[in-house]
Amino acid sequence: MIYLDNAATTPLDENVLNKMLPYLRGSYANPASQYKAGRETALALLKARDKSAQLIGCKPEELFFVSGGTEAGNFALKGACSAQRDKGRHIIVSAIEHPALIESAKDMQKFGYEVSFVKPDNNGVIRPEAIAKEIKDGTVFCAVMSANNETGVIQPVEEIGSLLRGRGVFYYCDCVQSAGVLPFPVKYCDALGISSHKFYGPKGFGAVFIRDGAPINRLVSGGKQERGLRAGTSDTASAVGCAQALENAVNFRDENAAKISALRDGFEKRVLSEIGGTHINGAGARLPSHSNISFDGCEGENILFLLDMAEICVSVGSACSAGAVKLSHVLTAMELPEDRVKSAVRFTFGKYNTEEEVDITVRELKKAVGKIRSA
Repeated sequence: MIYLDNAATTPLDENVLNKMLPYLRGSYANPASQYKAGRETALALLKARDKSAQLIGCKPEELFFVSGGTEAGNFALKGACSAQRDKGRHIIVSAIEHPALIESAKDMQKFGYEVSFVKPDNNGVIRPEAIAKEIKDGTVFCAVMSANNETGVIQPVEEIGSLLRGRGVFYYCDCVQSAGVLPFPVKYCDALGISSHKFYGPKGFGAVFIRDGAPINRLVSGGKQERGLRAGTSDTASAVGCAQALENAVNFRDENAAKISALRDGFEKRVLSEIGGTHINGAGARLPSHSNISFDGCEGENILFLLDMAEICVSVGSACSAGAVKLSHVLTAMELPEDRVKSAVRFTFGKYNTEEEVDITVRELKKAVGKIRSA
């Protein structure tokens, strides 16, 4: 199998698994327990939080463990709105956000909140001036991601964050795709979220940074875990694994980026030169891993199915929308022609991919496109 869907998830690193195993087998006590075994797992949880916070660039008490990026986004949006319900009921969300933010904002409309969905330009960039136009007296929350999950286009989060800070608007930055690839914008946002399975860590685990003093209420009620803001038995093994995976990603950031971007750039160069009628979606600064390409005269789903038969894994749209028969909300928001949106396929490279896999993929892609067009 050739796996080119690393934006959807990544394989678990062997050394990450080895770090997790002791807390899945022997040291499995609940860290909230008072006896020795519980204290030992609580210490491991504490060390994992300290390490993750240091890598992100925040204080340990500002970092909360959650189930992943979706919960982080829900926590930030709904928690911030709840804490500021007397201040106003207006939310700004970029139109290219992950469904976790878009659907959360739509949830809040049922409670009387007004939502402004800000479109990007044709290159896939959310412009600060477009955000500024939507700010009003009752604006309490804004979400603009660090880098888009479909196109990989990097957003101007520092400018947007500075703008929102000056207006007193709670800013959440989804860093799920950029964690371990780009610096964390903790100086410019009130909260940010990560998901460990995007950087070779365990699935179902992530973290959310919440700036000390930022207005937010809890989303999950119950026990006193996560300083009372997120109830539920702590997952020590995954916390340890997440911290190790994040450390790997940050420490080898430049090395991984150089390898991955070389593979991606070589792949795009060959596709554009060897297959006519192809277009890269998203321009300017991009993550080194992402390549979103449209193929004239094709349906993206048909290309996906034919590549799947050749045991090559790619995607159309975002993985969280798999199975849904609808156009990509990201490419539609960029106002690309409908045919170009329908024919788009996302290829995302990771540190385990090889040049040989690129050669095979280009060969099979040429076959697939030729077969579809001839039909």
